[in-house]
Amino acid sequence: MGDRQQFTTDRDDGRFVETAGFVHATMKAVERPLAFDPDMPAASLPEWRRAVRERLRELMCFPEVAEQPEPRMLWREPRDGYELQKWEAYPEPLAVAPFLVLIPDDAPRPAPAVLCFPGSTRSKEGLAGEGEGEPGQPDDRRFEANKMGRYYAEAGIVAIAADNPGIGELSSEIVPNRFTIVMNLLWLGRNYEGLSTFHKLPILEWARRQDWIDSERIAVSGHSLGAKPALNMMVLDEGIRAMVYNDFVCDFRERAIAMNLSLIAHHQYIPKFVSWFDSPDLMAAVAPRPFLVTEGGRTEHIDRIRHAWELQGAGESFEVHYYPRFADPADRLHEGEPLPEGITMEEYFEYANVDVDQHAFKREVAVPWLARVLDAGR
Repeated sequence: MGDRQQFTTDRDDGRFVETAGFVHATMKAVERPLAFDPDMPAASLPEWRRAVRERLRELMCFPEVAEQPEPRMLWREPRDGYELQKWEAYPEPLAVAPFLVLIPDDAPRPAPAVLCFPGSTRSKEGLAGEGEGEPGQPDDRRFEANKMGRYYAEAGIVAIAADNPGIGELSSEIVPNRFTIVMNLLWLGRNYEGLSTFHKLPILEWARRQDWIDSERIAVSGHSLGAKPALNMMVLDEGIRAMVYNDFVCDFRERAIAMNLSLIAHHQYIPKFVSWFDSPDLMAAVAPRPFLVTEGGRTEHIDRIRHAWELQGAGESFEVHYYPRFADPADRLHEGEPLPEGITMEEYFEYANVDVDQHAFKREVAVPWLARVLDAGR
């Protein structure tokens, strides 16, 4: 603790001369008026959820778009136990949003469905178990683990897989650096997460219009980077039945304070986001719908989120699994400790109960949970 660098000021007025110290202190002082308060009465939850939903939609900076063409199928091919279809949607002028659909041969009609979004640098093809052959795709050492869509289809759930912006089929040889895309979106008054979410919403609406999909049994499932648009969609659209959040619970403002403003991935920045709420608050805002966290996090945040479900008598619908390394509470060495300032990323992950090397889709947890929640055998 003694050798950790921390922002301090010796001024009597508490002000900082150095800009970084000012920004850090300002970050700590943010009150976040729409953060979830476990002490709020249950009767206040609907109005709080509405306020969170409206503010999130504003922060996403969605464009005003006239009616666009209907999605169309490009091809269909049989696979072992399911049919694979390639479609494309048209979320806004000048944009195309390709997606894959895996339809189990023995799925009931209408069938439950799940929209699947991959982690950073991974593609919809990888989710379908089709390989990672697009430009800019590195070899995936967790290819088998991350076949999210394939595993859901094998459980009788229609799986719909879409890319994240600038990745897979959406990547560019001219601008391979996603940072460039992110910064130019900000220049345009938009942001990466907002674009990702907006371009996936028409796929959700397409799924609802298919008579062979049960519109009341549609879920979202996101791994890592893909968990963020999935969570945004879950907050914005109350018709989504359930969510698999395949990542750890992270309060990003708290993380920035603890790591002396050390950068997270640039594509996760949303202007003004942490001035209103953070990811744990968005999770609380989807209660009481079924919600699964597969990679734990700091237990104090998990307990606060869980209270949103308990306030509504639905505690059993919020389920959390930790990384195997931290499954035993005795192995969470920093449980209950305040998060210190000036720590490294490696230290932060220890406090957050994160086993970085095991960050992958948790098939053994997610698939049976979602099959049960969506009643996939019906």
